[in-house]
Amino acid sequence: MSINVDLDDFSELFTDANTYSPSDDASPCRDSVSTNKYAVSVIYSIVFLLNVVGNSLVIVVLYYNKQKRSSTDIYLLNLAFADLLFSITLPFWAAYRVSDWLFGIGMCKVVSILQEVNFHSGIFLLACISVDRYMAIVWATELFTEKKHWVKFITAAVWTISFILSIPTIWFRNIIVTPSRVRLCHEDLGDDTENWIIRIRIGRNVIGFFLPLLVMIFCYGSVIKTLCQTKNRQKFRAMKVILAVFFVFLICFLPYNITGIVDSLMRTGHINQTCARREQLDTALYITEVIGFTHSCINPILYAFIGYKFRQSFLTILANKGIISKDRLSRYSRSASVMSSSGHTSTTI
Repeated sequence: MSINVDLDDFSELFTDANTYSPSDDASPCRDSVSTNKYAVSVIYSIVFLLNVVGNSLVIVVLYYNKQKRSSTDIYLLNLAFADLLFSITLPFWAAYRVSDWLFGIGMCKVVSILQEVNFHSGIFLLACISVDRYMAIVWATELFTEKKHWVKFITAAVWTISFILSIPTIWFRNIIVTPSRVRLCHEDLGDDTENWIIRIRIGRNVIGFFLPLLVMIFCYGSVIKTLCQTKNRQKFRAMKVILAVFFVFLICFLPYNITGIVDSLMRTGHINQTCARREQLDTALYITEVIGFTHSCINPILYAFIGYKFRQSFLTILANKGIISKDRLSRYSRSASVMSSSGHTSTTI
């Protein structure tokens, strides 16, 4: 099923898979996003490869340490699984950047929902990790760690809420054909498309990003304050990976969400729209989305370069499989023994 778009009603479509750029009522603006579509496609292809290899490795390491997994490890395992699911969408987005949407309405809905679920589950899982660390360090309790069934219930709730927040994507995503016969995978909400998109976007931004972000800021702020007061360097080192994951997520997704809010305000007339502003905003949306997509492959890189325990666990697996010698594992274990007291941040990462 596809929808033909009349030029007067839908004169300018932004090439982003999630949004479009309306023309200025008085003077229609030209397509404002000028980027190298082949370069973006190559970036997505590289991210896909790093995503699959890195997150598969994380899942393998956490699986082999299932007897020692902490609550943080369970959340990180789900985070890796969410990123791995998102990797399925990257070849489609890469092809979409080069051409138009060639894969039909079914795949349009599937890849869009996987993108939305990945984003929402990612920030909810990071919020869960922040609460877990807050309870363990500030309140010195392992309530959620000791009761593993609570962690399983929480992760199930995270996936359920993420899917619920993504329902509008399943319901309204469609194939839209522009006057130049370009097919776009885009939300179609009927005559009131723009107002609906604005309401849905603002609601999802508030519930699915900014509220969890406030939780993380409070929890990590309290954790850092406590660690600074106690001057426990070992626990602070053990928090490096978790804090790095949080800040990288913030850098990758905060610009896109802020840009999306500015876009909504411009569409509702709260910010005056001109062709120059529309061009700048469309370019910002495009670039910040590319940055957001690259996030899915970054966490395993952080674990490999910052996580002593992750490297040790990986080397242990290699040693058990006979790929490296036991002596090499022993030498690394002795050099990393200073990290053994972790404040129960993670038994693996």
